Amino acid sequence: MSAIYALGSNGSGQIGIGHLEDVSVPKPVLIDIAFLDPSTTIRAGGNHTLLLSSGNLYAAGDLESGACGLMKDDEPNANQFQEAKLFAENSSQPSIAFCAATWEASVIVTRDNQRRATRVYSFGTGNKGELGHGDFIFRSSKADLIKDFPPGLEIIDLAASVSHVIAVLSNGDVYGWGSGRKGQLGLPEGVIHSPRKVSGLEFKVVRAVCGREFTYLVGDKGDGQHCILGSDKWQVRSAAPADVRGWKEIGATWGSIFVLRETGKLLSWGRDDHGQLAPSDLPLLETIAIGSEHAIGLSTGEEVLAWGWGEHGNCGPNTTDGDIKGRWNVIASSRYLPEGSKISAIGAGCATSWILISF
Repeated sequence: MSAIYALGSNGSGQIGIGHLEDVSVPKPVLIDIAFLDPSTTIRAGGNHTLLLSSGNLYAAGDLESGACGLMKDDEPNANQFQEAKLFAENSSQPSIAFCAATWEASVIVTRDNQRRATRVYSFGTGNKGELGHGDFIFRSSKADLIKDFPPGLEIIDLAASVSHVIAVLSNGDVYGWGSGRKGQLGLPEGVIHSPRKVSGLEFKVVRAVCGREFTYLVGDKGDGQHCILGSDKWQVRSAAPADVRGWKEIGATWGSIFVLRETGKLLSWGRDDHGQLAPSDLPLLETIAIGSEHAIGLSTGEEVLAWGWGEHGNCGPNTTDGDIKGRWNVIASSRYLPEGSKISAIGAGCATSWILISF
C-alpha cells in the first residue's frame, strides 16, 4: 500500500486535499486509487498538478484552463485527484510514459503497441506556443496529438517550465516549443508554435530540466557534459561548472540549477535571494525534487528537508518572512512512520511539496 501527502499552495485545489486552503504541514492527498506506484511522477503547473502512476494520469486543480483534461467544475470531488479524462468518451486510454506541465498546459508521452514512448499529446491553454499545434490552437481540454516529431525515435525525457517544453529523443536530439524569446529553445529566438530541433548541441543529451527562461541539458554521467540555453539572469550560465561528472539527478527552479551527484552531495547555482540554493552544510541526499522557487531532498537519514521560498507553507511552518535561507526544515521523517513504512518518493511544484509513503 502507499499514500501521498502534500503541503503548500492550494488556492485552486491543486494539492487535492479536499479544500482550497494553503497548508504548511503534510496533509493526505485524496485520490481514488488503491495503489500508487512507488516511482509515481509529480509534475505541477501554476494551478494544477499531474500524478503519473503505473501508466495512468491523475489531475487536480484549476479546471478552466483545460490542463486537467476534460474534467468539469460541477463534477463531484472536484478538490481531489481524479483520473484525467483525455480522449473521446469511448476511446481506450493508452499507457503514459511521461508527463510535464507549463503554467496552464499539460504534455504527455504515450506508449505505442510495442510499448515505445513515441506519441506526444498536449492539452490546456498555451498562448505562447506551449501546446505545440501551430499558430492558431491556443486551448484544448482534449489531448491532441503533436504531429511534428521524427518517426521511429523514442522520447526518453520530457521537461517544461512556465511557457516552454523540451523533449529529449533516443538519439540524443532535443526538440522544443513554446516561448523561446531568451534562447531557451535555441536559435533563432522567438515563440515556437511547433516542435523544433535544437541545433548546435555538441553531445548526446540524455536528460533535461527547464527554468523560467532557460533550459538545462546534460549528457552521459561519465563525461558530465552539459549546457544551458537561454537567459543568463542570476548567472545560471556564467556560474556553471565546467562539467557535472557523476551526476545522479538534476533539477531547476525558475532561476537556479541543481545537480545531485552520486556521492549524495548537492551542487547548485543561480538565484538565491530567497535561500533557493543548497545550504552549505546540507546532509547527503538520496534524491531531490525542485519546485518553482524551493527545493526538497530526501536525506540518507530518511528525512525530507525543505528550503527556499516557502511563503505558501511548502517548506513547512518555520520560516523567516516566508523564506528558509542557509538552513532547512524537516517536513517529514521516517522516524515518525509506522514500522515497515518508508518514504519512497518526493516531489515539488509551484510552491507545493509532496511525500509518497509506502507501507
